[in-house]
Amino acid sequence: MSASVMVVEDDAGLREALVDTLQMAGYRTVEAGDGQEALSKLEGGPLDLVLTDFQMPGLDGQGLLERIRAHDPTMPVIMMTAHGTVDGAVRAMRTGATDYLTKPFKPTALLERVKRHCRITRSGADEPVANDPRSREIFTLAARVAASDVTVMITGESGTGKEVIARYLHANSSRAGGPFVAINCAAIPEQMLEATLFGYEKGAFTGALKSMPGKFELAHGGTLLLDEITEMNLGLQAKLLRVLQERELERLGGRSTIELDVRVLATTNRDPAAEVREGRFREDLYYRLNVFALHVPPLRDRPGDILALADRSLARAAGATGRPAPGLAPEARKRLLAHAWPGNVRELDNMMQRAAVLCVGTVVEEQHLRFGRADAPVAIVDASADSARATGSTGLRAVELEAITQTLRDVVGNRRAAAERLGISERTLRYKLARMRADGIAVPGDQV
Repeated sequence: MSASVMVVEDDAGLREALVDTLQMAGYRTVEAGDGQEALSKLEGGPLDLVLTDFQMPGLDGQGLLERIRAHDPTMPVIMMTAHGTVDGAVRAMRTGATDYLTKPFKPTALLERVKRHCRITRSGADEPVANDPRSREIFTLAARVAASDVTVMITGESGTGKEVIARYLHANSSRAGGPFVAINCAAIPEQMLEATLFGYEKGAFTGALKSMPGKFELAHGGTLLLDEITEMNLGLQAKLLRVLQERELERLGGRSTIELDVRVLATTNRDPAAEVREGRFREDLYYRLNVFALHVPPLRDRPGDILALADRSLARAAGATGRPAPGLAPEARKRLLAHAWPGNVRELDNMMQRAAVLCVGTVVEEQHLRFGRADAPVAIVDASADSARATGSTGLRAVELEAITQTLRDVVGNRRAAAERLGISERTLRYKLARMRADGIAVPGDQV
């Protein structure tokens, strides 16, 4: 499907010329003579980009930009400006405009900018949820950095949606037509991670029966996501740094150099700066990856997203079984908003899937919501004051311990299933369980 562009210009002759240029290039267009008309037409259906004049009578380009950002922080907006209003366009860039064009401009310049910034129309089910002001701010920043090719470090707790941000960056970049390749650096054994990343030639090691490209090669022309990057060992970090610097690699056992055209994104649920201070992460690699930093707040800090995410999860769960999506009763909504969500979006999604199964009617009631502590009154973390003293932990540490213990109870001690639900690697889970045992905390499943 061709992308759709709205052209907002009060000069009818110029508007017609812009529309003709875009249509000849294959774009679908929507026209508006001023900002107010543009707002009414924005409600008529999905668009991929807005091209607007800066100076217009009534609602001008700046006012239109502010209205668009309030409802859709991800919409690309290109501002057109005359020489005398360039400063205004620069101010608009600072408040959320994606780019600007100075009149007069050539048709090739227009098409180049539109192609660079035009997003791909997605269905409502795929559109990121950004109801909370903090989420809107993140997606506004992501929309602006997506247009560049810089590396981005995305940080945040497990389950907050870091990969959602990464996929959004790819989908709204000039590489959207290329591959998006993700690799979890903690989920692959250390001895195999190098071969998985860089590929190998036949005979490079025992079991290498044929040559295989690595993830870098598979992502050529697109985006490579290095998930849980801080789990990578120091030796491999040095090799990764060289590949990022030189934009080329050699497969294991190979002698020829392979040039790369890949944008790299990285995520971590740890504090990368602290990992550098502790000597577990190379400082030079940190600065190479952290050209632009995006932090995804935990769900408890963006409550405006909770109900929208819950509704979408219910719709997906119901759709998978061919049922209409149930609604949420008022008391259920209140309970969701009051919960701390230690497992973040992943915990909410799992809960909504369970609620969709338990709900036999068209409304999810409060009793359909299975919260950990409500369903398991014997909670290891805070079953007694002695247990709390044994952990020596309060706040986030206690929440983390509760999430781990309850998840292990839910999956009857299955470590792999628990790691998947918690959104962490099995290696990370083993480390946390070892710390719990060292603190004298019983680990569910140890007796299984």
